[in-house]
This record gives sequence, C-alpha cells and structure tokens, in this order.
Amino acid sequence: MKLKMHNRVNPNTIFSFVLFLHISLLSLSAQDLNYKTVQVNGQTYYEYNVQSGEGLYAISRTFSVSVAEILRHNPGAERGLQNGQRLLIPVTGENKGRNSDSPLNTNTSQSIRSPQSPRSSGGGQSRAQDQNTTFQHTVVVGETVFGIARMYHTTVDEIFRLNPGSREGINEGQVLTIPQRRVISQEKEENYRYHTILPKETLYSVSKTYSLKPEDVMRANPGLSVETFQIGKTIRIPFFESYEVILPYEEQTTNIIHKVGRGETLYSIARQYSVQVQEIQRLNPMLEGGLKSDMELLVPVKRSLVEDDSRSDMSEANRLLSQPAPSQRVNVMNVGLLLPFLDETKGAHLRIQEYYEGFLLAVEKMRNNGANIELFVFDIGKGEDTRKLQSLLGTMEMQSLNLIIGGVSDAQIKVLSDFSKSHNIKYVVPFSQSNAEVLNNGNMFQVNPMQYLTYTKASSVFLQTFRNAHIMFIQGGGNDKNEFVSLLQNELRRNNVRYETLNAAATFDSAILTLLSRNKENVIVPTSGDSGLLRQILDELKKVQESDPGFSIRLFGYPDWQAYNLKENYSLFDTYIFSPFFANEQSRDVEAFKTSFRKWYDRDLLETFPSYGMWGYDTGLFFLTALQRYGNNFEQNIEGMNVNSLQFPFYFERPNNWGGFINSGLYLIHYSTDGRIIKTDKSR
Repeated sequence: MKLKMHNRVNPNTIFSFVLFLHISLLSLSAQDLNYKTVQVNGQTYYEYNVQSGEGLYAISRTFSVSVAEILRHNPGAERGLQNGQRLLIPVTGENKGRNSDSPLNTNTSQSIRSPQSPRSSGGGQSRAQDQNTTFQHTVVVGETVFGIARMYHTTVDEIFRLNPGSREGINEGQVLTIPQRRVISQEKEENYRYHTILPKETLYSVSKTYSLKPEDVMRANPGLSVETFQIGKTIRIPFFESYEVILPYEEQTTNIIHKVGRGETLYSIARQYSVQVQEIQRLNPMLEGGLKSDMELLVPVKRSLVEDDSRSDMSEANRLLSQPAPSQRVNVMNVGLLLPFLDETKGAHLRIQEYYEGFLLAVEKMRNNGANIELFVFDIGKGEDTRKLQSLLGTMEMQSLNLIIGGVSDAQIKVLSDFSKSHNIKYVVPFSQSNAEVLNNGNMFQVNPMQYLTYTKASSVFLQTFRNAHIMFIQGGGNDKNEFVSLLQNELRRNNVRYETLNAAATFDSAILTLLSRNKENVIVPTSGDSGLLRQILDELKKVQESDPGFSIRLFGYPDWQAYNLKENYSLFDTYIFSPFFANEQSRDVEAFKTSFRKWYDRDLLETFPSYGMWGYDTGLFFLTALQRYGNNFEQNIEGMNVNSLQFPFYFERPNNWGGFINSGLYLIHYSTDGRIIKTDKSR
C-alpha cells in the first residue's frame, strides 16, 4: 500500500487515503428444510412441531427470526416448550422459501433406557443450585460493585439488597448473589441469562441443561477454555425462555406418546416409565372415560432416559474447550479509522488529527516491514448524533473490514460495538475509559485502562515495592486521589503494614521531622495529585534534608505528575510514580519518533499527557502487528503479544468469559538520584 503523506493533514482531505478494495461476498445458502405453511389472520406462518430437548434458541436460529417474534405469535411459549408442541413461525424475507409441504413431526413411542441405570449426561451432580432467579458471582481483584452491576445489566441497589454487607465494600474471593437477567430483547441473539458453573458440571451437561448445543455455549462465551471453565466462574447462556424455570438436566422431562397395549394398566405404564400415575392422568384428560387399548397417551419421561448421550458426544463437546479457533491469515489488512475529525469542541479536532498522524507513522513502519494494508479513514460526526456513522456502516467497504479503530462518545461506541458483533469484526476503542460495551462484546479491545484496574494494580505494586518502608500519607490539596488511597490503605491493613497519616494544612511543617524514621526508608504518599500540595511537600522535605541529611526519603505519586515541571525535584527524593502511560524523554526511540513526526508534518507534537501522536502510533503498531502476525483471530495470542511501544504498556485481559479485552498495562517510573529515569513495565 502507498500512503500519500502531506506535511500538514487537512481533515477535509482524509478521504483521499481510501485506495481500493477487493470485496468478497459470502453467499448465504438457505438451509435445506421444508415446512408446511398456514395462513392465520392474513399472516403466513411455518407450522413447526418441537423436537425432544429443543429450545427456542435453536428454533430461532433454524428459521432466522428473533425469539421475540416467535413468542409474540405463540402466547405461553415463554413458559417453556414440550416435545411435540405446535409453533407458528412467521415467514420473513430471511426464511422465505421453506414452504414446501412436508409431513408434520409425529411423536411416537420411543426407546426408553432402564431408569435403574441411566447414562450420565456428563454432569453427575446431585440436584443443582437453583439459578432461575439469582446466581452467584465470585469477586476478582479490582472489581467494584458498580462494575459488577454494569457487567450483569443490573443495578448497584439490587446487589446491595441481595448482599447487605457489600455496602461496606467487597473483597477478592467474596461470593455475591446477583439477580438473574429476565428480559426478552427484540434483537435477534441479544437474549441470554447467566449460569454459575457448579461442581461436576461439564460443558456437555450445561448445554443439555439449557437444551443447547455445546457450540452455542462456546459462541456466547468466546473466552471459554479449559482454564476458564472452572467451578464458581460465570458463563452467559444464549437463552430466550426468560421466565421458564430450568431444572438440572437429570431432572428434566419430555413428553412421549405411548400406544396402550392389550392388558396394560395405568399402573403398569407408569411403572414402565418410572413416573407417577397422577402425572399421566394430568396430561391425558380423556382418561376420565377409562383406559382403552390403542389409546395414545402423553407420558412425561426423564430426558436422560430418552436421549442418546454417548460418551463420544460428551468427549467431543468437552474437547471444544481446548480447541482454539482456526487462524485466518490476512493477505490484505482492511482497517477502518473512524473518528470525529471535524469536532472542534475544546480543540478536540487537533488532538484527533495528531492521533491520526501518529497512526499513519505506524502504518508506514508496518508497510516497510512487508505488511499490505488498506486504510479507510472517515469522519463520523460528533457527540451523540450517529446518523453519519450509521450511514457509513451501511457500505460494503465497512462490512469487509478486518479491524475498526474509533468512536469517542458513548453513542458512537455503542453503534460501532453493535456493528462489530453483527459482522464479527475486531473493534478497538482508543480513548474511552468508562464505556461498558467492552464488558459484553467479545470482539472489543479497550486501550485506555479503567481507572479502578490501574489503582488496583498500582496498590499491589506499591505493596511489593515498599512493604518494609515507613509509609506516611500527607492529606491536602482536595484529596482527589481518595479512591486510590483508600484502596492502598485497605491493602496495607490486610497485610499488616503500618502507616502514618499527616495533615498538610495543620501541622505538616512542625510534625514531619518528628514522624520520620531513621531506621527505615520513608515513603511519602500525598492524597492528592494537586501540584500545589506537591510543591508544599517538596519545600518541606528540602528543609528536612538541609537540616538533617541522615533521613532516607522517597516520594510516591501519580500519573498527573508527568505534566508538572518538577522533574529535577523528583530526582532529589528518589521519586516513584505509577501510570498507565509514560514517554521517557531520555529514550532514543521517543526522540526518534519526535524527529520523524517533525519531518513528516513540519511541526512538533502537542504538549499533552498522554501524547496523542504516540497514542496513535502505539495503538496502530500493536494491533496491525497482531493482525499481520496472527490473522483475524489474533485475540487468542494477545496476552503474549509484545511490541516496542513508546508510551503505552499493553496487557489485555478479559473481564469475564463473554466480554472483550481491557488493557491493564501499568508502568512504575523511577526518577533516581543520579538523574536517570527508569521505566519498568508492571503489567504482568
């Protein structure tokens, strides 16, 4: 690919970077199925008889309609399906053509295995925990009640109601009760519920419980593997009968038809199928007139006695957990950069333009390394107005992309997220920290770490580094880092590490000297990233150093400190800061990038923290390398990906089995007393 680079990039000319596109159209062949059609109130329907063990999810996929449509035309189906139940499936443009007459499914007597020795479904568990109204979630490091509520589409108040103690905070390993999702969406394949994996459960047994194929469960949980299918972990179940009460597979029944033979009695029939006489009577009101030969009776029998659960089926299902998706190498990488280039709000267009320019330098580097890239760059409008973006996504160019990078507002991200799911395209969110789409879209990658993940990892790094130090927190400056400070202090208390707290506004200048330790290094942690508080602390520490240089003093601070012109002072006190981004001005690579940027665009980078030019470069280099190296399914190898980024550490992790990836990269930066700046990647 050739990219024409201008010294100054005018956003109005960005469309000139679109070169050419080879479009491969996938031919969707209709399933070779024929069903009888009927007319009801002027509407055409397929007439379908439910098969044993079949659920609405499977039927909706067969007929390419949403379950909401099936439920709308079949009142009562939301309470569950029975073998042989008649459904009316609306004929639509997608499923039209399956209207040849064919015999309806007829339920006949089936071979029943002996109830004394039923085959195991692969579960083998006793009566399972009821997960119809609630399920359980085990808290992992860095999670908050707010984040858990967003992940499960519930509210903080609902979690507090079910877990009163969580109002005081939650801890790693704590088990929370979460309300089950009981919603039927109008959108196809947007309905699901949650299931907490129980002892002895397997992928096969869980699939059977919900009348699904194992592949359906895997498709709904792209992060599912041998390592993640573990007791206590939660998975998402593609599930449409939202109000149906689900029993464990071994307790589920299905109705079969038994033709009464000469000499048979209700008692003998019930004994044959190991059911109660009353159950047969309940399903067959005509028995009030007595039992007669050749009468056809509905009999509720255990599914496990009717269905053929072979060991090979179980093994094949469970083998899916260890089979990675096949690699799909990409010869020409079609990449879309979709951003609000013309949004001048607070100078946003200048930052977006610089991000784009940095991205282009990554494209140029990849091209020099042999990559074949087609870059499609479009302005998508601004704010919550997504009409321009939605129109753009209707083009075949967008639908043929391998990778999308873009979206700034929540509305833009939502539209792009839905598009990436429906077209199975990997989608990178470059800027947003707080959008919840990544929690429920397996194709998504969030570059900018969520703040609570950064704080959690930083508190762990602090404990590892300064466990044996004398730790002092200095309050003041608005205390805007209270979230981090509270997290860190809780971590210190859990590990029996003592600390002192001092108020900068009251007694700081007189008390600091008496509280410092001569036997340990003293680590000073302000509770604010405010520059005023930092300068006050630095001034007082300089006085201490002048009056008594015998103290070992270090400062520990925040990403904000990168923006302050105090770096020489940092070196005086052997300062450490944590940050999810950092460009080391002493690095040759950083200096080379700045020189290259100046050469291409005839100007310097904007003075922002982080640098948008390096942000674009790092993001482009990482994801283009992943796509070139591993193909469309690069997410399977993303944890081991390593590129020579300038500013961002990349370490992507899934927050759950069904969501996308969030970058949790973290640097620990040390301004040593000899003037060196040492950047250490603490992501892993």
